[in-house]
Amino acid sequence: MDPNQNGASGARPNSQAFNLTSPALQNQIHELAKTLPPPRKQNTACDACRARKVKCHQIPGQDKVRQHCLSKNYPCTHHIQQATSEKKRNAAAHKRPRTLSASHPNPSFTAPGASRHSSDPSVSHPSSSNSYHPQPAPRSSPGVYPQQYPITVQTPTKDVLAYLFAPPDSSNSASNRGSPTGHTNGNASPSHVRPYGAPGQSYMFGGYADWGELGMRLADESFRVEFALDLVEVFFQIVHTRLPLLNPAQFRARLHLSLYSPTAHREHLSQSPPGPSSSHSPKPTANKPLHSALVATVVAWGAKFSEHPLLIADRKRNSNQSLLAKALIHRARSLAEDLKVHRIPSADHVVIALLIEPLQSQRLDESNGFHGFWLMSAIRLLLDLQINHKSVMSNIEDPEARGTMIFAWWMACLADAYRSVYYRRKPMLDDDDYDIDFYTVGPVPPDIIESHAPQPSPREQLEFLGYYRAAHALARIARQMARQLWRPATESDGVPHDVLRIIVTQLVDWRDEHLQHVGVPSNFEAEWDFVSAVSACASDATYHIMWIILFNALDDFGVREINDLTRSGSPEMLLPNHSQIESTKKQIMDEALHGALRIAGLVIHLALLFDKCIS
Repeated sequence: MDPNQNGASGARPNSQAFNLTSPALQNQIHELAKTLPPPRKQNTACDACRARKVKCHQIPGQDKVRQHCLSKNYPCTHHIQQATSEKKRNAAAHKRPRTLSASHPNPSFTAPGASRHSSDPSVSHPSSSNSYHPQPAPRSSPGVYPQQYPITVQTPTKDVLAYLFAPPDSSNSASNRGSPTGHTNGNASPSHVRPYGAPGQSYMFGGYADWGELGMRLADESFRVEFALDLVEVFFQIVHTRLPLLNPAQFRARLHLSLYSPTAHREHLSQSPPGPSSSHSPKPTANKPLHSALVATVVAWGAKFSEHPLLIADRKRNSNQSLLAKALIHRARSLAEDLKVHRIPSADHVVIALLIEPLQSQRLDESNGFHGFWLMSAIRLLLDLQINHKSVMSNIEDPEARGTMIFAWWMACLADAYRSVYYRRKPMLDDDDYDIDFYTVGPVPPDIIESHAPQPSPREQLEFLGYYRAAHALARIARQMARQLWRPATESDGVPHDVLRIIVTQLVDWRDEHLQHVGVPSNFEAEWDFVSAVSACASDATYHIMWIILFNALDDFGVREINDLTRSGSPEMLLPNHSQIESTKKQIMDEALHGALRIAGLVIHLALLFDKCIS
């Protein structure tokens, strides 16, 4: 007997099924081989095609390459690769910043700052965080900002306003505009991009007509400055009381300096270029130039609430919707994106991101919404700056800069918690991601009240009222709700009863400890100011919204213990804690109903409070 057969039979009795010499298995191997990729062929391409890693085909009219390829029985496609490379090269050229405009064919006419970098290859191009020394350059038109001049962080404020208030394009869509920093929008064709600096264009006043009958006044530089100052005042009157991220006196001083003293503005840039640690510099910032994106964001905020005759005419023309306000929001966002506000850590960029976030649409059903993009960018910038560390915060010597960063951190922290529970997302931050303290503002001394000293800022008033401490306590509950409720396991299995009881207990404890201090009291005859009225209504409504969110989660997912019995076909009455579960469900439903009625009542009371504050 063959030893191989003995070994095979001894190892496995049914060896016939695995005999490689059997015709059946050979047929299976053949069928399997046909499904595998063919073996790799030898590279027989010519040298040009091999260098470009393309299939070798014939080039008409080139005998040398043709004979070489035909000797290997392959025609050459070198011309196809050349056409593809040329197409990519042209597309890349459109994406690069343009320093020359079609309206200025003279090659000696360049944008300010572009010639020095192109003439000296050893000098690297400045980023948005580097110093930049602007040079006076001729304007091709007194009414608009030339598009060939890229806007940087240190662009003069008058030029930033010229870009913001430039006429809309012919398609009435701000998305078809060119990029403020010189980059061309890939979705915009050249025919739709309005050449800002083209002289003698008849469309200028016709384009402004899209913003109402007074829109053409924006072609005048003096009116643009006056209009921008009015929008800034509206921002500080309405928006700043709720988002006190800026120093009003300092911002106004820097704005007037950049608008009316351009010589001093340029001298400051040349004498004190910002360094890598400028965000924590203790030097006074009264003469520091304003960030271009910050000016654009403040102006866009002011346009949302301003009752300027120009905006009234714009709303009247466009069915009570201001196209100018929408264009300003879009241009402010585009400018912030092109200046890399969301990527480069700095104190100004944190403030800009936090101010841009509420300007964007937050609706989940809107495809163009941002859904917390700028908020998450601000949190990343704060973490990069290590603002969440108490040791870093204590090293910032300037009290104004330190106070701004502390407020920015708490604003981002609270907004992240509430956003996560509102939009069913996981929060970016957790309770142990920071160790910095709250503001410790005491009562206003009597000597300050009697004197003409400046009153506490809005954020100091809110801290004195206990707003931040109560808001942070509720934000921690919201953060825990988001982590427990918006989980795939909770969505499929239901909310555990223990989790419901913990959340209910925490909400009740918060109500007993904080609501009477930060909510709307029953005595509406008390003295109210704007900050107190809005803060009280916001705190009251936010607390009741938590109950509504908890009820919606319970209604959508159910209780896990009951769901388990239902899937097994057993009645839920068999649960030992069935009465406790029903009691918890009833309590959540009652609190949610009360919360909905309370919020509806707050809307009415808020209108009455506003009327009282105005009167």
